[in-house]
Amino acid sequence: MSINLVSVMARKSITIDETLIIPSGYYYLNSRTFFVEPDHPPLSKILAGLPQVFLPLETPELDDLGSEPSADQTIAASNRFWTMNRQHFASVFFWARMPMVILTLLLGGLIFIFARHLFNARAAMLAVVLFSFEPTILAHGRVVKDIHVAFTYLLFFFALYLYGSRPTLRRALWLGLACGLALIAKYSMVVVVPVLLLSFCFFALRPPSGTGKRKILVHFLIAAFATLLILKAAFFFHNHPLIAADIETLERNDQGHSALLLSALKPLSAFAPPYFFYGVYRTFVHNELGHPAFLLGSYSDRGWWYYFPVAFALKTTIPFLLVTIASLGWAAYGAIRRELSFLILLAAISIYALIAMFAGINIGIRHFLPVFPFLFILGGAFLDRLLRARRNHRLAVALTVVVIAACITEALRAYPNYIPYMNQLTAGRQTWQCLSDSNVEWGDDTGAVAEYLKARGETRVRASFLGGSVLLPLYGVEYVDLLSPPGVLLPETRYVALGASFLNGSTVPGWGAGSGRETKEQQHNFFADYRNRTPEAVFGGSIYLYEVSTVAR
Repeated sequence: MSINLVSVMARKSITIDETLIIPSGYYYLNSRTFFVEPDHPPLSKILAGLPQVFLPLETPELDDLGSEPSADQTIAASNRFWTMNRQHFASVFFWARMPMVILTLLLGGLIFIFARHLFNARAAMLAVVLFSFEPTILAHGRVVKDIHVAFTYLLFFFALYLYGSRPTLRRALWLGLACGLALIAKYSMVVVVPVLLLSFCFFALRPPSGTGKRKILVHFLIAAFATLLILKAAFFFHNHPLIAADIETLERNDQGHSALLLSALKPLSAFAPPYFFYGVYRTFVHNELGHPAFLLGSYSDRGWWYYFPVAFALKTTIPFLLVTIASLGWAAYGAIRRELSFLILLAAISIYALIAMFAGINIGIRHFLPVFPFLFILGGAFLDRLLRARRNHRLAVALTVVVIAACITEALRAYPNYIPYMNQLTAGRQTWQCLSDSNVEWGDDTGAVAEYLKARGETRVRASFLGGSVLLPLYGVEYVDLLSPPGVLLPETRYVALGASFLNGSTVPGWGAGSGRETKEQQHNFFADYRNRTPEAVFGGSIYLYEVSTVAR
């Protein structure tokens, strides 16, 4: 898995999200700038920023960016960062991702340890095998984005399990630290706070033998202190207030809640910096407003409750999918019998799955990653249970070998294009006909597009794909935006490059009169003419290149 992740990093560009997160990590550690990329809490920034401290990079000034909201300043600061450090961009890409690769390997170790505690060593080994060859994990294990969320969510429930099995002061401390790490991994991880509170209430009502209610209360206070300590430390114990432009934007866009939030920031800053609560607020607002999404030919701004089950069914290997279905049924039976191992795994899966399923943001299976480690553990335990069967033992061994061999085969077949991977259930369909956004393209094939164009003497391309406007110029190719405002005369180019999610139209933004994108239907069909054309080349299954003399606007 280590070889796989590192080798794919060397062959792929970074994703569109990383073009913002990686510079924000550099600013975060070098100048303690908290308002750059406020939609992500500190952990990913710290991990991405650490290697950059040792690189010979230039730090663009932020003072003259103007009094713009943090979202606008993030884009401006990131563009300056990449422009000024263009000669080092390959090194920045590689080293900023290495901490995530290491964390992915640590996640595999944590899966093994947790599974061994719950079941046995063979179940743990099988769980790690499923983990190591699953394309979704291989896709995101090298990306500075979501794998750390899966790690902290699993770590929290492992710490909770250990504390519940034998409450001690040390385990309460570790539980609090794990809770704090989850909170600084992703704002939606605030879900662990009520889980922690309810768990301690349960322990207080039904104290384990040898542990009184007073001791449970002391343990809770220790855990709460450790959680707050991590929160404060992640922001370097600074309570920087919101910048004026963010306050103005908040008051202008959300008059109903802005006064309440702004008045609460001062007392809440005793627990965490204002930008932490601002990030939580923006996450909930984004979820409430929704996000353009696509699923099997349907479009929605609010998503579908069944989106993640369908995406999971399409983007996991068939053997792992079948093992997951079987192991969930087996675990449900074990939970009815009140077996603790199954109860804690199903609780963790159910909590996050329900939140994801009823969220308004359906743009990628990566948002479902925290559920995966628990499914690997269940899958490993289920295969181990088959191997322990006395009847039909040879059949059980054969089934296990087939499952593992099929998983390995799929990982090899998909290499190195793991981000747009889909299984055989999509046979006869293009990826863009099934899902959209980071499920099918994320900008990491930009380097291959640039190499192909330059090999043919082309240094300019009309294009619409995620991350292209930032990444293509770094490779020496001009990105001519096909979604430029009406009236802008675009130069003719030999080629047109379209991302998979632009082909299906889900990521095409709206515009005013004369743009051809005034209505939702026009947005969705803006590139419809290309859907039946044969591309000259397809890069990584995510970017389609067409040779044309002119492009109809």
